[in-house]
Amino acid sequence: MSETTASSGAILRQAPVKSGFWLVVIGAALWGVDPLFRILLLDYLTSTQIVLLEHIILFICAAPVLWRHRAELKRVRLRHAIALLFISWGGSALATVLFTMALSSGNPNAVLLLQKMQPLFAIIMARIILKELLPRYFSILLLVALVGTYMLTFGWSVPFSHVNDFIQVGSLLSLGAAALWGGSTVMGRYLLGTMKYETVTSLRFMLALPLLLVMTSMEHAPWQLPSGTWAAGGVILNLVLQALLPGLLSMALYYKGLSSTKASYATLAELSFPMIGVLINWIAFHELVTLPQLTGFILIWVTLFLISRQTREISA
Repeated sequence: MSETTASSGAILRQAPVKSGFWLVVIGAALWGVDPLFRILLLDYLTSTQIVLLEHIILFICAAPVLWRHRAELKRVRLRHAIALLFISWGGSALATVLFTMALSSGNPNAVLLLQKMQPLFAIIMARIILKELLPRYFSILLLVALVGTYMLTFGWSVPFSHVNDFIQVGSLLSLGAAALWGGSTVMGRYLLGTMKYETVTSLRFMLALPLLLVMTSMEHAPWQLPSGTWAAGGVILNLVLQALLPGLLSMALYYKGLSSTKASYATLAELSFPMIGVLINWIAFHELVTLPQLTGFILIWVTLFLISRQTREISA
C-alpha cells in the first residue's frame, strides 16, 4: 500500500470519530434548551404528564423509521432487550424520578454535587462492559471537566456546611440517578454495535411509553389545558417543539455521534448540557453569568476540545 493511500485511510478513519464526538456535544447541548418550553407547560401539566405526551409525539414521529428498520428487530437478543430497557426505563423514566425525589428529600446542593459523579459511573461501566481503554492524561481531563461543572453549579462556594447535609437518603437517590444516566450512555454505545442509531432512538421512545403510562395513572393528577384558544395553542406548540428539539433531534444526533464515539468520551461530551443551560439562563431568563461560571464554562470547553484531539490521535 502506498503512503498516499495509507494517509487517505487514516483520514477516513479519523473523520467519523471527530464528527461523532461533536455530534454528541451538539445533541447534549440541545437538552439545555428544554427549560424554554417546559416552564410554560408546568403551569398546566405535571412533569410526568409532560414526559408522557412528549414520548407519544416522539413515537409517532419515530414509528415510520422503526418500521423501515424492522428487519433489525430479528437480531435482538435478551442482552439487547435488557440494554434497551435500561436506556428507556432507567435512563428516561426512573432516573428522572429518582432525581426529583432526591431534590425533595435531601440537600439540593448535595444532590447536584453527586450528579457530577455521572461521568465516573459511565467510565467504570465502559471499562467493564465495553472493555474500553483510556488514553494517557484522560484522568486529568476528567478532573478538569469535573472542576468546571462544579464551578458552573456552585461557583467558589462549598455546597454544604455539615456532613449531615450530605449523608441523607436524597444523596443515595441522586447517586442512583447518576448511575442510571451514566449507564445509559454505556448501554446505548453497546446497542449501537449491532443496531443503527435510528433504530435505537425509536426503540428508546417506544419502550418508555408503557412505564410512563403506569406512572401517570398512579399519579392521579388532573389533566388540564388553558381555556383560551391562543393559550391552548401555545401550550400545544411548546409541547411539540420540546418533543422535536430537545427530544427527537437531540437524541438522533446523540446516538448518531455515539455510534462512532467511545462511551467514556461521550459522557464528557455530554457536559455541553450544563454549559448551554447557563447560557440559556443568561439569554432567556436574564440571570447574570458570574466569573466562576465563566471559568467553569471555559474549563469544560477546553476539555472537550482536547478530548476531540485525543480521539483523532487514537484513530490515526
